[in-house]
Amino acid sequence: METIKGYMDHFIFRKSENGYAVVCLVTEDDEITCRGTLSELSPGEKIEAEGEYVTHPIHGLQFQVSSYRTIPPDDCDSMERYLASGAIKGIGEALAARIVKKFKEDTFRIIEEEPERLAEIKGISLQKAQDIGVQMEEKRDLRNALVYLQQFGISNTLAVKIYRTYGDGLYGVMQDNPYKLAEDISGVGFKIADEIASRLGVHTDSDYRIRSGVFYVLMQAVAEGHLYLPDEILMERAAALLGVAQENILPQMENMVMDKKLVIRQGQVYAANLYRTELECAVMLHDLNLPMWEAEALPSQEAAMRSRLEKMMIEHSMELDELQISAVMASIRNGVFILSGGPGTGKTTTINMMLRYFEAEGLDIMLAAPTGRAAKRMTEATGFEARTIHRMLELNSGLSDEDNRRIRFERNEQSPLEADVIIIDEMSMVDIHIFHALLKAIVPGTRLVLVGDVDQLPSVGPGRVLKDIMDSGKFPAVVLNKIFRQAQESDIIVNAHKINMGEHIALDNKSKDFFFLERNDVNVIYKHMIQLISEKLPGYVNATPLDIQVLTPMRRGALGCETLNGILQRYLNPPAPGKQEHLHGDTLFREGDKVMQIKNNYQLGWEITGKNGIVVDQGTGVFNGDMGRVVTIRESLAELVVEYDEHKQVIYPFGMLDELELSYAITIHKSQGSEYPAVLLPLLSGPKMLFNRNLLYTAITRAKQCVMVLGSSRTVGDMIDNTDENKRYTGLKDRICEVVG
Repeated sequence: METIKGYMDHFIFRKSENGYAVVCLVTEDDEITCRGTLSELSPGEKIEAEGEYVTHPIHGLQFQVSSYRTIPPDDCDSMERYLASGAIKGIGEALAARIVKKFKEDTFRIIEEEPERLAEIKGISLQKAQDIGVQMEEKRDLRNALVYLQQFGISNTLAVKIYRTYGDGLYGVMQDNPYKLAEDISGVGFKIADEIASRLGVHTDSDYRIRSGVFYVLMQAVAEGHLYLPDEILMERAAALLGVAQENILPQMENMVMDKKLVIRQGQVYAANLYRTELECAVMLHDLNLPMWEAEALPSQEAAMRSRLEKMMIEHSMELDELQISAVMASIRNGVFILSGGPGTGKTTTINMMLRYFEAEGLDIMLAAPTGRAAKRMTEATGFEARTIHRMLELNSGLSDEDNRRIRFERNEQSPLEADVIIIDEMSMVDIHIFHALLKAIVPGTRLVLVGDVDQLPSVGPGRVLKDIMDSGKFPAVVLNKIFRQAQESDIIVNAHKINMGEHIALDNKSKDFFFLERNDVNVIYKHMIQLISEKLPGYVNATPLDIQVLTPMRRGALGCETLNGILQRYLNPPAPGKQEHLHGDTLFREGDKVMQIKNNYQLGWEITGKNGIVVDQGTGVFNGDMGRVVTIRESLAELVVEYDEHKQVIYPFGMLDELELSYAITIHKSQGSEYPAVLLPLLSGPKMLFNRNLLYTAITRAKQCVMVLGSSRTVGDMIDNTDENKRYTGLKDRICEVVG
């Protein structure tokens, strides 16, 4: 670790959202390019920075700053430079020179303690003098806060968040209850708060510490998909985390219930806001589930409706079986309806008949899906425009940040969606937060149709909404289970249903679209994978190598996506003259790479440009699982451009590249809601909790034309036999049963 001192001359690049900046630092001997969390600096400020020199492949030697502290200017030149930098509004170079000339080394003391004396200088009124004093005080308070918080290992970006949240009150919070930081500020978790508390001498059995630890355990469980934890599991995890006896935890949990931080129902321990979310979803579903006809009119209405459907089937050349017809009739008759079924069972045909009927009735219809790809597929399958749920609800990115609980939508109970019918596809992907936001924007009297495959993997976010609603038995639902004749010709669909029923499948390669290669050597699997993607499969499915998707159960290991991405990039997108590259951490990004967004970013802007670069559409929001291609890397601007579906282009400053990863190979979880011309599935061995029937079923149903499994037939059989799934602790079913009765 090295230390350098100097004053910040100017920004080369700055991204205020995450604090990343590249600056020019002038030292006694040289000008040094520094990079790191530096966006809160002002030109002219003097700093002492710790870090190390690194060599950038294009820009050469740079200093990577790990931490820094500001040094108050202590000589006339430094003071004048700081005041002339623009850090204090209203002071330019000429005025800065006059101020320092008059007050010399006493300049900063005068500004901070006797700002009214600035009015002695021509061109400065008493009001302006006071404004300068206030600005100087604010800058000083922020600098002092940064210096104070740095001693606890807090980054400058996080320190600025803390200061903006509490102002000068942060010192009281730090002394009285540093664990409050974890509750109030996104980015400060329990571990950071605990480290601060330890340095401040807070005891391990402190009430504040135990409460914060309990809440942290619950939030970790939410990241695993749970909405509550059984009290025994919660106390066991909290005791292990905190290093205290379980009997010390229960009284604090009871206190948290009294303070309305927790809700405990029959041994289920919720964070209070998550319990309210589930309960409100149950209430809103109940309120939406209105019968659309009077009971006495039902028989005649039913007969008339069935007659109309039969005529429409002839008119539109659509064939529906009895179960599909009953599903369409149920969607017309009820305020809430659920349609489920596996691949090839006719969900799309059923939806299309619903749409034809509702359209003939003159009703306003909205279609949506959780992801852009799923929405695009829905549009292609129905001929009606479908949008992402986020876009339909009109995401307000200005009020959003990385904390999912704070996202806001323009469409809500005050400004509901203007539709008579709303159909949501791929409901298995919808988590409790998005479902709650959706229900808030729908008024009773609107029909809500939820469509999805209940046997798919649950949502990435917390909850298992579709399954809980169906398991409650309180809303009309139809599960389509007949594989139609055309679908029966696809072994992908037939095998998917066999797997879902627990039947072993033939791996004899007599199929036209489902293949298996027994390979038990990892290096041999690599070799065949490259051959299949680059030579064999593109022509077979009429697609490019980059359209073919490798899916794997794991992130790590020899056949995990982290390892596979490095290998696949090397062969599918090798370096070439003129092809720009950028190394970020351990990941090398190259123009032409397949990449994926790995977290929801509600503020990130996108644009669609037409001819001559004219912007034809724009918006905000790029979401976890969105896949695109790197089209441009601009080292001079320290940014990378990714093009997503529908030609949406997003600019990523280099400081935000933690939100991207290569996606030649992705986990099966990340593939939800997507379809690919061909799927390549390497399966040798892995943890039982991952290698289960549910995961295999989901992977196979992602393929449209071809599945290729490389690995062990025994592993495939074991996955079919393994019905163990990661249990999700969710209570939406219970809340529905309580509300509906």
